[in-house]
Amino acid sequence: MEVKELEQNNEINLKNNLEQENDQKNFLETTLGKTINAGLDIGIRALLPDFIDEQVINLKDNLFEYGLKDGIKQTIDDAIDLGKSAIGIFTGNFENVNQMQSAVETGGLIDGVSSLLDTIIDKVKNAGLINYNVANTIKQGKDIILNNVESNIEKTFTEQLTSVEKTNTYISNWKEYFNNHDFSGMQKEYEKLESELKNLVPLENTLNEARTIENLHNLIKNNGQDFNLTQEQLELAEKLK
Repeated sequence: MEVKELEQNNEINLKNNLEQENDQKNFLETTLGKTINAGLDIGIRALLPDFIDEQVINLKDNLFEYGLKDGIKQTIDDAIDLGKSAIGIFTGNFENVNQMQSAVETGGLIDGVSSLLDTIIDKVKNAGLINYNVANTIKQGKDIILNNVESNIEKTFTEQLTSVEKTNTYISNWKEYFNNHDFSGMQKEYEKLESELKNLVPLENTLNEARTIENLHNLIKNNGQDFNLTQEQLELAEKLK
């Protein structure tokens, strides 16, 4: 391989790694952000049972206005970066869900959310938007919120592990149907695979295999379900073995 070609390949790999890293970070920011928000909602309702829905919504709006939303995003990013370093991930990408979960736990996400809540609650109280009793109730009962957040995060990662298992099963089934030239079976597994990928965290190996299946599946479909493949198409199929 010539030097120029090697440099081009390195640039492509670097670009792909950066895109993958960004996709994973965006996924975690969105998913964990929703999870933290749900835990916060449950916790506030438990701590302030006399609050009606409108009051809870108003309280959360004030927390968000004084920096909770941006703070959650930053706290997630900080936990991911710290966790990656702690567990020895230097390429930027997670290879599996277990690594993600380990990084989030090691990076101190729950502790970060705890400190963030203290800061934002004080800001909202000092602005006169909640009284001392409400602020004190939330801060003293903060463990209820944090326990709900932690429980929801564990549930999220458990669901991701289940999603990975389902995805691998659909991929395996698709390959078997492909080898048997059974397009009807391929289509059934392909549809399940496409649906599951919408909920799955971006993982390089899984996505690469899924893209190869997608390309090969559509080639055969658009060719009238003919399994007589060209050499180029056969090389594509070889990647799945």
